Amino acid sequence: MKRIPINREADRSHGALVGFLSDCREGARSDGEPRLVSVSLEADHLDPLAVLEAIYEPGDLHFYLEQPSRRIALAGAEAVIKREFRGPGRFREAQRFIRGTFETAIATGDLDSPTAGPRFFCSFSFFDDDDGSPFPPATVFVPRWQVVRMGNRFCAVANCLVEPDSDLESLAGRIWRAHGRFRTFGEASWRESGLSTEAAVQPIGSPDALEPIEVGPADGFRRSVERALADIGEGAYRKVVLARAVDVATRTELHPLDALNRLRVSYPDCFSFSVANGRGQSFIGATPERLVSLTGKLIRSEALAGSARRGVTALDDAIQVRRLLRSEKDLREQRLVMESIRRRLGNLGIDCGSESRIGVLQLSNVQHLHTPIEAELPDGMDLLRLVEELHPTPAVGGTPREAACRRIRELEAFPRGLYAGPLGWVDAEGNGEFVVAIRSALIDGTKARAYAGAGIVDGSDADREYAETALKLRALLDNLTGVQSVHPPPSP
Repeated sequence: MKRIPINREADRSHGALVGFLSDCREGARSDGEPRLVSVSLEADHLDPLAVLEAIYEPGDLHFYLEQPSRRIALAGAEAVIKREFRGPGRFREAQRFIRGTFETAIATGDLDSPTAGPRFFCSFSFFDDDDGSPFPPATVFVPRWQVVRMGNRFCAVANCLVEPDSDLESLAGRIWRAHGRFRTFGEASWRESGLSTEAAVQPIGSPDALEPIEVGPADGFRRSVERALADIGEGAYRKVVLARAVDVATRTELHPLDALNRLRVSYPDCFSFSVANGRGQSFIGATPERLVSLTGKLIRSEALAGSARRGVTALDDAIQVRRLLRSEKDLREQRLVMESIRRRLGNLGIDCGSESRIGVLQLSNVQHLHTPIEAELPDGMDLLRLVEELHPTPAVGGTPREAACRRIRELEAFPRGLYAGPLGWVDAEGNGEFVVAIRSALIDGTKARAYAGAGIVDGSDADREYAETALKLRALLDNLTGVQSVHPPPSP
């Protein structure tokens, strides 16, 4: 990507912006190819979720990812560049498209900020084919409007596609007005900003939720667990992750960003996310699991498996932690995940070093066995190649991976879609972060479908696994609707 720093005094004018865009158009005319052009503006304070709420339109693509405890958040809406991919080559095809786009991209503005510059936002379904979900197997896009927070630094980015016949005055006017509103966000109506053709959506009150309904037979999950245990006993695989889904309807429309705000407040140590398909459906959640991140040459991943409830008192909590750390079944499940990640990175020539100690990740309502993994990226490797190799980990698929994933489709009564798939972002330097989309829900108007899963290994118990998924679903549904009395269906 070509970077053009600006003179803070001379270049911050509408005329200078038109001149810059004119140079970009000449480049597009010279080879007949459009240019991704990005203009970054560092700001004093911008809450990315607040900006996304202000410009939210059900008919637009959007992407949001935040981990409040790290004070990192990214939001983007609308699309200037978008591509969908299907099939087993989707990760590599997406990476080639992203790399090709960035090769001719041009960025200007406040480029010394780590929050500056365009990003591709990416969503990948669990399986690589169309399974009836409203989301494609892979979507990558550059948003028209992008806001990034990292610690105490904030940046608003306007992206556009400059083509050989682009109307420069129109492009420059849109960018100029948008950056003016970003500078004074919260002081004026965004309806006047030109960012949205309709009035900004206002938050709604808590919808009146109806009782959730299990997707599939009422006893289907337990029966699937029993069938999986029989498979494990026969040596078909060592672990498989089975999910439940419940449907809930409300009398008033669900707003995905209202629910997302409740999730990020309730689970600050998780990654809160929202992905919209531009056709009215959104997929949101709060996942504790990072799949992989890349900063420079530093790879970070983690093994997360085994679950226990949080204690009612500090003593009860400590007892739950001790039981989890001594649970042969949970420790075995955790080691399967950790060994798989290390082995798959090893397949790419990546040395993960000495084995890390197993610890406990404590969230608001549940705690998990957790092992961080760090390594150095070899030359010639990219982030989406890591994503392709690691997805799905045994924490959401099983092991051996191929046998377990084939069985998932036979044992679950619904399409997974984006559930347990990788969601994340990639910048022009190849940096990025992908999470695993668990503890999640599909929102569609007055309806929502919530998902939660459990790892099945030798020694698993169907009743215990049902209770574990019920705990995860209860927390998710309460935050989706804002009604604390909403619970998953009782045990049949």
